[in-house]
Amino acid sequence: MALVNENYLRNSGLHCFEEAEKRVNAYKLLHPSVKLFCLDNPNRSLQLIPEIVQTLHKTIDDTINPEIFRKDSSIRGCDFLIDKILKEYRAIGVSLNKESVFINDGSNSDIENIGYVLGRDNIIAITDPVHPLYENAAILSGRGSAIGGDSEWSNIIRIKCSEENGFLPQLPREKADILFISNPGNVTGTVLNRTELKKWVDYATKNKSLIVYDASYKAYIKEGDVPKSIYEIRGAKKVAVEIHSFSSIFGSSAFHCGYSVFPSELQVYTELGDEVSLNKLWTKRVVSFTNGSSYVMQRAAEAIFSRKGKSEIAELVNYYSINASLIREELLSFGWKVYGGVNSPYIWFKIPVDLPSWKYFTQLLYEAHIVSIPGIAFGDSNDGYMGFSAFGDRTDIINALKKLKSTQSSNF
Repeated sequence: MALVNENYLRNSGLHCFEEAEKRVNAYKLLHPSVKLFCLDNPNRSLQLIPEIVQTLHKTIDDTINPEIFRKDSSIRGCDFLIDKILKEYRAIGVSLNKESVFINDGSNSDIENIGYVLGRDNIIAITDPVHPLYENAAILSGRGSAIGGDSEWSNIIRIKCSEENGFLPQLPREKADILFISNPGNVTGTVLNRTELKKWVDYATKNKSLIVYDASYKAYIKEGDVPKSIYEIRGAKKVAVEIHSFSSIFGSSAFHCGYSVFPSELQVYTELGDEVSLNKLWTKRVVSFTNGSSYVMQRAAEAIFSRKGKSEIAELVNYYSINASLIREELLSFGWKVYGGVNSPYIWFKIPVDLPSWKYFTQLLYEAHIVSIPGIAFGDSNDGYMGFSAFGDRTDIINALKKLKSTQSSNF
């Protein structure tokens, strides 16, 4: 009898995104002529910057010429891309060695898989609200056993982020062995400044904990007291893995490439307390279970670091940052409680009426033609909140806000 890995049968919240898609598709069938304004997840129709597109075409042509095409890298990634990443870190005062960087096919892969090189008895700390990605990293690798409802698991600590603390994660009162942090926040768009982030590094140092730090949206940070890397904090190389996704820069799922940093100074421990290099463990996993990111995609990622690529990326990030500001300011003008949208393309807000998030999702869809993100997708306790994404066409966002303004006064 072939037995299933029952961790995959456990509820981890992804059903909410599937449910949202079903509701939107049902609406489209009933109202095929109505234009919907998608303020939910990154818009899959967004175009890549011209520098990447041109590089992709050229690299595809190069692959048929054996004198030009060569896989000049280890399984951890091509040197030409890793060198560019290291240079970017040096520009913010962070020195890393080449062996610390691993190219991946997007941040999700490494966040989900890091648990497979760590012991199952670890206590995991995740924020609440939490993107299902981080929860899955604990549950699917066998670290959580259901002890109550769908969101209650053993070995998992939930760090409550609420209005009272500005939706910023607070240090857990209990001892946690692994802490998942995204900065800027993948759900709320809020950020930890240097002072707050140092508390997390100090906590991890004191407790010999590991921080899994998702910096995928660091390109949107514009306030000077918010670090673009956790390694800007003294001591972080000894306690933190940093993960980044290139596709998150422009919110397009058409481009899956990123990287993770496992500093050589970073140690984890055996049950007897012996130190083990996490970099070496991760290298074994990469060599054993992946083929690495493709040469073509790594060449395209390299284009982001060219002079033209940097200019086009900066222009695109600025475009979506302005979108976020427009959404944030308009919602604030309604008198709503709004978070994020300053150093992030995501805006989190309290539902202005006494409705659960699925009910409000449907109301936004049918009355304002807006596709949103229901707060319950990120934990049961967030049912009174909603999220918007700034990835989209400026005209569509402006029209969506006009529609929202005209409807919220009478119906919302």
